[in-house]
Amino acid sequence: MFEGFIFDVEGTLLDSVSQNQRSLQDALEKSGYRIPIQTLRLYSGLDGDQTLKLVVPDASDQERVALLEDRREIYERDYLPSVKPFEGAREVIRILAEQGGRIALATDCKGLSFTRHMLLLDSRDYITATACGDDLDHGKPDPRLVGVALRKLGLAGSQTVMVGDTPYDAEAGIGAGTKAAGVLTGGFSEDVLDEAGCFAVARDLRALLPNLLSGVGGRDPRQSDWLRSA
Repeated sequence: MFEGFIFDVEGTLLDSVSQNQRSLQDALEKSGYRIPIQTLRLYSGLDGDQTLKLVVPDASDQERVALLEDRREIYERDYLPSVKPFEGAREVIRILAEQGGRIALATDCKGLSFTRHMLLLDSRDYITATACGDDLDHGKPDPRLVGVALRKLGLAGSQTVMVGDTPYDAEAGIGAGTKAAGVLTGGFSEDVLDEAGCFAVARDLRALLPNLLSGVGGRDPRQSDWLRSA
């Protein structure tokens, strides 16, 4: 079993991917950019500034800053109230912590969004550390956010796994020296997460739990029994 577990939040613990994508699309449309939602899905989980450089390459630095601020305001006003935790997310965190694991969150959200997300998870008793956008301006796949989480946990990367729903989560974890594991709740395929370096990929956190407890990849036919017996 790993000693540390670093979780992405949006799309991994919380069902918020579509809300994030729609809020960005709304902010872009407000500034006159019509970007298909299918295009934005390709970059779900990628650092916001990097995403804008790809989808609106002619936007200036100042315009990108303004777009991201608009997106944050739109998300908090129009979409945050509909965000909910994935079923089993809190239980998985609890089980890992009760088995002796140290839990951290690594997310580039900040301010009101981060505070609201923490309330929704209702897992402060089990979370040792957090690294968020208030700590660092660099989002995934830059490994620095995961590095902050590792330092706060006081663990080496080799003792830790980064759990996320996007290839950018996996790249950030591997770049910081951790193992990576993936869930399919963010819309990326198993092949994409495998290629990003995940040692295990499952449909959701409940199904991934046996891999996190054992540190072994592959599918376990008894996966559905773990939460019932824990």
